[in-house]
Amino acid sequence: MNQLIECVPNFSEGVNLAIIKQITDEIETVDGVRLLNVDPGKATNRTVVTFVGEPSAVIQAAFLAIKKAGELIDMSKHKGEHPRMGATDVCPLIPIANMTMEETAEYAKQLAKRVGEELQIPAYLYEYAQQDKSRSNLSIIRAGEYEGFFKKIKLPQWKPDFGPAENDVKRGATVIGAREFLIAYNVNLNTTSTRRANAIAFDVREAGRVMQENGKVVTDENGKPKNIPGSLKSVKAIGWYIEEYGVAQISMNLTNIEITPIHIAFDEVCKKANERGIRVTGSELVGLIPLKAMLDAGKYFLRKQQRSVGVSEAELIKIAIKSMGLDELGPFNPRERIIEYLLQDGAASKLVGMTLTAFADETASESPAPGGGSISAYMGALGASLATMVANLSSHKKGWDNRWEEFSKWAEQGQAYKDELLKLVDLDTAAFNKIMEAFSLSKATDEEKIARDKAIQDATKYAIEIPFKVMQTAFESLTLIKAMVETGNPNSVTDAGVAALCARSAVLGAFMNVKINASGYKDKIYTQDVISKGNEIERKTIALEAEIIALVNEKIGL
Repeated sequence: MNQLIECVPNFSEGVNLAIIKQITDEIETVDGVRLLNVDPGKATNRTVVTFVGEPSAVIQAAFLAIKKAGELIDMSKHKGEHPRMGATDVCPLIPIANMTMEETAEYAKQLAKRVGEELQIPAYLYEYAQQDKSRSNLSIIRAGEYEGFFKKIKLPQWKPDFGPAENDVKRGATVIGAREFLIAYNVNLNTTSTRRANAIAFDVREAGRVMQENGKVVTDENGKPKNIPGSLKSVKAIGWYIEEYGVAQISMNLTNIEITPIHIAFDEVCKKANERGIRVTGSELVGLIPLKAMLDAGKYFLRKQQRSVGVSEAELIKIAIKSMGLDELGPFNPRERIIEYLLQDGAASKLVGMTLTAFADETASESPAPGGGSISAYMGALGASLATMVANLSSHKKGWDNRWEEFSKWAEQGQAYKDELLKLVDLDTAAFNKIMEAFSLSKATDEEKIARDKAIQDATKYAIEIPFKVMQTAFESLTLIKAMVETGNPNSVTDAGVAALCARSAVLGAFMNVKINASGYKDKIYTQDVISKGNEIERKTIALEAEIIALVNEKIGL
């Protein structure tokens, strides 16, 4: 995989969408960059843009966007709820794939240097790109905002890292840095009071609030104000009133979602708001979110209900959206808000994305793929799905309330088997296509013959590995299937029996593909080892399937 950086510039314009379009058009002129999301806010008069790409392409796109924003946005006329200091207020870079934070920080410095020197916009470094930790925090840099920067920038300690020490009247200044993935997240309240929203923000944010007694600030032995920390680590928060929605919000930056995930932040705000007689009505995501954060949230809220978490990815996301009210202020489309979905290559799930009818028609066509390998993987997926259904039915069975967690764990395991086997449906067809492509390579010269032979052997080995993985996964699913026959909802015992038949067919069918592809692979030590392991899996599968079917017949009285 190539190196990937995400860039999330915040532009001080959220009302005039034509201006934002001109800025994002600049981003899209750069090859190797993909625009993922444009999220304007009228009340904040601010737009958060997200794009990804290879580092050099991202730096070029960011530079062009900052330049265009400086041409189109006049900070002397800007008003908005969100703190800001420039037309491009902040421009963070985030490592996504095969990138270290140190490498990302170097690219941030390159971008800041270009902005300062070529555009003559004062540029400050922050977070991991800033060596001086006394000025690495964004809120500290931005304190005073655009209006206060005309004086602040003249102070020796606030000289920009790059560019002139003169606040640009029209373009302001900008902050560029490298940081971890951050979730910008607002929680909606049933109040219009900014003061009460701020009180809740101080309750939860890590920085907390200044300690006071009888209305006076309490200081330590050095005369510095003492602080009462908030309840959430790695969380920044303020309260504000959003006229567009007619409600106050807690506006949060979750700077490390491994420490404080979005669902924990939401629940904690609910708790603190309730203590102050205020109710949370929903929430709002600004920009994008990782898939894992949504899945973890879905599982969290299902566990609170003592319900099985072994449901589909789509169902977990739906639960997360509804539980946190992410669709209260407007539609929440997972395909547009979850970063992994936006980066997906549609071709990668060509078969499993089809309807049942289309899949059957494609299989029945004159095309040799999908063939037996993909069908074997799909039969395995169906078997795992049936066993997972039994686990979920058992988890929710009346009178079995004390067993919900037991079956939830089985269902979660079943979902993992199902998801893996569904991936293998497409991968098996891709493996076949790799072999066909290798055989079509030119063999006009000795060098081409050598390259073609190597490509054929590499593709053949891959075409052995994929169905062998199908065998392993389908065989492993039989443990779940047997457990569901023995301990699951007795009304669904035959469903588990059918699941066993599917798993057996998947193993035997995939093994046929392993063997036929192994016959064309030159490394016989490797193929003998694979076939030996395959024979053992096949033997165990046949025995276990027979045991399961006997148990099913015993359960139904035959």
